Amino acid sequence: MADPDISDIQRRMDGALTALKTEFTGLRTGRASVSLLDRVMVDAYGSMMPIAQVGTVNVPEPRMITVNVWDKGLVIGVQKAIREAGLGLNPAADGQLVRVPIPELSQERRTELVKIAHKYTEQARVSVRNVRRDGMDLLKKMEKDGKLSQDEQRTWADKIQAMTDSHIGEIDKALAAKEKEIMQI
Repeated sequence: MADPDISDIQRRMDGALTALKTEFTGLRTGRASVSLLDRVMVDAYGSMMPIAQVGTVNVPEPRMITVNVWDKGLVIGVQKAIREAGLGLNPAADGQLVRVPIPELSQERRTELVKIAHKYTEQARVSVRNVRRDGMDLLKKMEKDGKLSQDEQRTWADKIQAMTDSHIGEIDKALAAKEKEIMQI
């Protein structure tokens, strides 16, 4: 009897968790962070490029991010990309340096960010559950085809369920940490 390949299931569940953490970096918490602009794409030279590929992103003080744009012609594009990224930021150009002040978060905005974090978390949970469903379907097919006995199928199903529970727990921990970070004044 052949064992099912659950390393692919593990990899896909890990991918859902990694995607969630990436989404969380885009949620600002009132403190400046270089990762805040990671997902900002700039229209440069006829294609969309990450902001880190058109300039140097720095955090000179706790409430300020600066982008030292390498090509003077892209300064306006960088400003526009930051403004339109949905982060609630208003950049100002100073020559080739784009200053991005991080405003204080109001309680209302904090609550809104927590709701967005919950939405991202639910998407990650759904992804993990979909991977579990695919794994369970694979096990049932292997059992039907005679590649697994009923007992082996149950054992593997329990392993996949434990893996799912573990990943859902990690997702919930990541949400709790992000929620605490957002609500911290």
